Amino acid sequence: MRLSSTSAGILCLVSGIAIFSVQDLILKLISGDYPLHQAMMLRSLAAVPCLLLIVRWFDGGFGGLLSRTWPAMLGRGLLNFAAYTAYYLALAALPMATTVALYFTAPLLITVLSVVVLHERVSARRWLAVLAGFGGVLIMVRPGGALFDWAALLPVFCGFAYAGSMILARTMGTRDSAAAMAFWGNIAFLLCAAGLSLWFGRGGAADDLHPSLAFLTRGWVMPTTRDLLMMASCGVIAAIGLTLLTQAYRIAQSSVVAPFEFTFAFWGILWGWLFWGDLPDAFGWLGIAVIVAAGIYVLRAEPAPKPAPVPQTG
Repeated sequence: MRLSSTSAGILCLVSGIAIFSVQDLILKLISGDYPLHQAMMLRSLAAVPCLLLIVRWFDGGFGGLLSRTWPAMLGRGLLNFAAYTAYYLALAALPMATTVALYFTAPLLITVLSVVVLHERVSARRWLAVLAGFGGVLIMVRPGGALFDWAALLPVFCGFAYAGSMILARTMGTRDSAAAMAFWGNIAFLLCAAGLSLWFGRGGAADDLHPSLAFLTRGWVMPTTRDLLMMASCGVIAAIGLTLLTQAYRIAQSSVVAPFEFTFAFWGILWGWLFWGDLPDAFGWLGIAVIVAAGIYVLRAEPAPKPAPVPQTG
């Protein structure tokens, strides 16, 4: 059975979120010992050959990388870098629950921008699904009162930047492939991480700074073999994850796939249980149920694909 573009987009998004959650886990495990720009640079270097293989496989060649639109793809990558950097810097200072809850403004913003920028028509059912999914996340994480910290602005900024990036994926998708956009996005990551490494690589009195600034300005550290392999593995994860997320918003309506961003919360629970022995309480399971119900609601609201017309014979 052939999937509709909407179903394929949802599948790409859910898969991309699951794959990217592994990178989040790795960065959390090493965040106390290494600077963010070091991890980002090693990750981006490792991702280059993987992305070239993906471009060659899916696009049949490298012509799309050399098209006149590469500056626009690079610009979208810079927006993505800003989003992810803000998110990881917030994690260094804020509780995970607060950071996740503030980041999950992104699906709401994507839905709003899909109406304002793309002029998509969003039904009341899908607005309800987005709001229900957001409510499910709030039930799960129940953010505390640490919002006075200026770092609380970082995940909100991440939500805006990420929403803008995915809206651009939708508008640029008519002329650029997901693989090409992911490649140039990774080049943007590499250039920005290299710039930060040159600026902060020698380090300084990072321990006396705000936790977010310390994570940004800490000097390079010689990694162990294990940690080096972990950071390099993020390159493979990012290559596949970026391609899937970009493809999701490229082929399907942004307002339809946006509610499935909330599945990120599932993976946070899974990794927390496997690595730190944390399990959701009753409110956590209630939030999961609300998110699942919202996703099913979106799927059921999707019109069934029309069958191809049967050719008439004389």
